[in-house]
Amino acid sequence: MARQGIRDVRRSARPAGRAAAALTVVVGWLASSASAPAQGLLVGDDGRHLARPAGTPFFWLGDTAWELFHRLDLDEARRYLDDRASKDFTVVQAVVLAELGGLDVPNPNGDLPLEDRDPSRPVDAYFEHVDVIVRLANDRGLVVGMLPTWGKYWKLDLPDSIFTPENARSFGRFLGARYREADLVWILGGDNTIEGPEERAIVDAMAAGLAEGDGGAHLMTYHPRGPGRSSDLVHGADWLDFHMYQSSHASRELDNGLFAEHDRALEPARPTLDGEPRYEAIPVGFYFRNADPLDRFDAFDVRRAAYWSLLAGAAGHTYGNNNVWQMWVPGRDPVLHADIPWWEAIDHPGAFQMRLVRRLFESRPFEKLEPDPAMIVGGPTSGGAKVRAARARDGSFAFIYSPMGEPFAVDDTRLSGRRIKQIWYDPRYGVAHHFHTATTSAFQGFTPPSSGPGHDWVLILEDETAGFSLPGRSAP
Repeated sequence: MARQGIRDVRRSARPAGRAAAALTVVVGWLASSASAPAQGLLVGDDGRHLARPAGTPFFWLGDTAWELFHRLDLDEARRYLDDRASKDFTVVQAVVLAELGGLDVPNPNGDLPLEDRDPSRPVDAYFEHVDVIVRLANDRGLVVGMLPTWGKYWKLDLPDSIFTPENARSFGRFLGARYREADLVWILGGDNTIEGPEERAIVDAMAAGLAEGDGGAHLMTYHPRGPGRSSDLVHGADWLDFHMYQSSHASRELDNGLFAEHDRALEPARPTLDGEPRYEAIPVGFYFRNADPLDRFDAFDVRRAAYWSLLAGAAGHTYGNNNVWQMWVPGRDPVLHADIPWWEAIDHPGAFQMRLVRRLFESRPFEKLEPDPAMIVGGPTSGGAKVRAARARDGSFAFIYSPMGEPFAVDDTRLSGRRIKQIWYDPRYGVAHHFHTATTSAFQGFTPPSSGPGHDWVLILEDETAGFSLPGRSAP
């Protein structure tokens, strides 16, 4: 896969050699790691997906571990990272200057990140701790989605604001140089919205510093406040490689695929993904008056968000758990009603089922998928049961998701091949059921095996001659 084209055109204002840098930074940081030959991410030639330097498509399956660097000691970090690697996550999203007392509450070693809250005076001991965690993640094949800072530290109208364009650039340069050879992606923003040219100047300066420090070795994106879209804030920024949206935590039935549709309609084409959807175990609509703290998003809610977004054209998906992002433990003040220790919450069912999402998509050349709403000719088109479909560009396969097992109809003439295999995939257990092979093409109705809340199903339609294996575990 060539590195020329869309990325390099957008990068004309960046340091020379950016395209080559991601290929040459392997030595040093992870020279002994099995993941080193695949290090680095780039934007695919189609501008819609992410890839490794060798051209292998990369499926972003992230977890929000915002307080990882700040709150966990190294043994705890190993435990967390071992778990996420074992569950087939590919990215962990963590913040250097963390939200919860990140400037004033020391890490487990007793270190603060900055001298006197001054971004131009980083404390080496704190960053040595971050160094080890980044290395541990990379050694386990995990890309680090690194946020240099939470947004409240550059937001000018907030009391904790510490950044100016000058020290933002120097701090970015420091981080870029320090992690130049790590396997990571820079995520700016940190759950906040740019308002006015002064704040935009700070964010742009930090991005410029990161690029100066790492020689342009890593992709950059922006994590907005939710519900929000990076495309509304920094679409024209020359440093932006791919979009990120936060569909947030307001509703079970918000179709977050709408965010992906919006971003895919923009030019130039860029990948996009949901970097903070509804979290497992967080109260539904917690920021609304009179929200019930006992009404929590569950595994079905996080599955539905994943499939809706991906089938609308997202390049990956991020999962989150309310107890895990803050690394809550008994005795620590809970945020948003956290009440389960993080080391137990990492085993909530939604986390296991994210592996089944990745397993399904990687069982086929998922980078060929494009949203195809015209394929659906009957069935729910709105609300919590809304059916979404995506089809490979060459017509070799399609995925159709019915969140509540409602019947739907498809136009299977949009697929190639004379014999079309029809397979039900169970998102709860990862079991595939090949139930029919059609020899005619027309409009066809399908009724999933079960229905109701929590009974979501994926229909796989595929050209028999493509020779795909059944995804996941096969039913007898």
